[in-house]
Amino acid sequence: MGRDGRTRRRLLRLLGRTLNPWTLRAARAGRAFALVRHVGRRSGRTYETPLVLAPVAGGFVAELTYGPRVDWYRNVVAAGRCVVVVRGVEHAVVGVEPLAADVGRAAFGPAARLVLRLLRRREFRLLRVAA
Repeated sequence: MGRDGRTRRRLLRLLGRTLNPWTLRAARAGRAFALVRHVGRRSGRTYETPLVLAPVAGGFVAELTYGPRVDWYRNVVAAGRCVVVVRGVEHAVVGVEPLAADVGRAAFGPAARLVLRLLRRREFRLLRVAA
């Protein structure tokens, strides 16, 4: 792995140790973040990851801030399912589908949409929930 890969890994580890505990508490309290419960593809352990999701018909839109190689996303794809907790309500996710950037951005409110556009975010996924 090249220098960029090591730098990215270090950044993700730093964020995981500093920012994630705070966002995880906020997600568990039902404030500002959703919680994604997923099973590790190698460990079999259950993990909880805080995310900002936008509700849409049929599920929730997730913006992959750190790309599709993050563990939570890879675990969900490998399992084909997870549970999303939004404001204390659990939703069973039964599939993940890629979304075009404009469709993904459109799911978010005006302020978030502007920020996503300015940051040139292009990786969006639909977390499809069970009917």
